[in-house]
Amino acid sequence: MSDRIKYSSGVIWEDIVGYSRAVKIKDRILISGTTSIVEGKIVGENDPYIQTKTIIDKLEVVLLLAGSKLEDVVRLRVYVT
Repeated sequence: MSDRIKYSSGVIWEDIVGYSRAVKIKDRILISGTTSIVEGKIVGENDPYIQTKTIIDKLEVVLLLAGSKLEDVVRLRVYVT
């Protein structure tokens, strides 16, 4: 049995480019690039607070699915333009 569990975000790009929202390998959860796009639209355009809140909400959902929570995050890499 594999120790790798994939969590999909459901967007078409996952199959096209080959990534998952998150991958759990043993006791680690690795989350890929996450944006404030919901149902094809940018949430909080020109509002960094709303965009950040939306992203954190999305991260929390996948962490909970994987059996973790925001308080368990030990590293975060942010790219801001």
